[in-house]
Amino acid sequence: MNNFEYKNPTKIIFGQNKIAELATEIPTNAKILMLYGGGSIKSNGIYDQVKTALADFEVLEFSGIPSNPEYSILMNALDFIKSNEITYLLAVGGGSVIDGTKFLSAAAFHEGETPWDLLTSRKPVLKAMPFAAVLTLPATGSEMNSGAVVTRRETKEKLAMSGPALFPQFSILDPQVIKSIPERQIANGLADAFTHVLEQYLTYPTDALLQDRFAEGILQTLIEVSPKILKDPSDYNAGANFMWSCTMALNGLISQGVPSDWAVHAMGHELTALFGIDHARTLAIIAPSHYKYNLASKKEKLAQFAERVFNISEGSTEEKALAGIDATEAFFHTLGIKTKLSEYTEDYTGTAELISKRFTDRGWMGIGERGSLSPTDVAKIIEMAY
Repeated sequence: MNNFEYKNPTKIIFGQNKIAELATEIPTNAKILMLYGGGSIKSNGIYDQVKTALADFEVLEFSGIPSNPEYSILMNALDFIKSNEITYLLAVGGGSVIDGTKFLSAAAFHEGETPWDLLTSRKPVLKAMPFAAVLTLPATGSEMNSGAVVTRRETKEKLAMSGPALFPQFSILDPQVIKSIPERQIANGLADAFTHVLEQYLTYPTDALLQDRFAEGILQTLIEVSPKILKDPSDYNAGANFMWSCTMALNGLISQGVPSDWAVHAMGHELTALFGIDHARTLAIIAPSHYKYNLASKKEKLAQFAERVFNISEGSTEEKALAGIDATEAFFHTLGIKTKLSEYTEDYTGTAELISKRFTDRGWMGIGERGSLSPTDVAKIIEMAY
């Protein structure tokens, strides 16, 4: 096991009717900006719950943060924050709203030439406005981590940022919200969380026994609850396990003492930026090809994954590894998620070369857990995913 330091300061408030506790967590003198997306929180009752809980606070609102939070819209929100002297941000939404709020919390204190520098510099964010979250869509784990991803439509880029200042002060997780989520978004959440675990688990053995078991437990739980929650989103117990699995998949716990990959995400982000494909579905497109291309370096963990998660016990290490990849792709299919780029767009010719060039231009000359995947390797993996 590798050396590590671990600190996660986010307070989690989990369970039924917990939105009412907002007022006890936010400073009484805070001037709050409530950020949310397209307005679904007004039809499912969450908006009213938040407003009731914060009735004694000064609360302003900014709506319209889209999936894959868009830089130009966030810049409008930043102007609003500064002109209204906001002191506290509250994200009410899924990962996109929370990510957008993280960007704004950092941008409010940014002293550089442009807030986009926060994403291109890849420097950790050390200072940010305090913020919290009310989670409405389990998927990304953003409610309990210090990472965020922002899209810029004008340049067709999707870049990440992180830093110790980007942990929410607290997050409220009420599984009752799941009953109003469309099936497509639930499927996306399952695939997103599943792939988050794979990025931290399917690398190479480091004798981190507990981390492996944590990761395998999350994967097994997602597989077990997926048919239940897709069939009946009002199943509270299935929803609670789904929601907590998504949070645990990316709150930093399972990544301690082990190598992490994140090449699937790096490539997937490009597909979203270029084609507007749902983030989770880009991961399902890239993951099978990525693991097949890197079979030689990943086969030990892939075989372990096949045995422990999918109960595949027959064959050699390589045969079990390949069977585990096939089982993963089959799992995505059970969610109704297609796994080839050509199933989403006919305009994919040249995509591999374009993304490879982008990686080269950014200086991303070695990604993956060993830093060994070159832009040429990236092109080959994406071509395999056509």
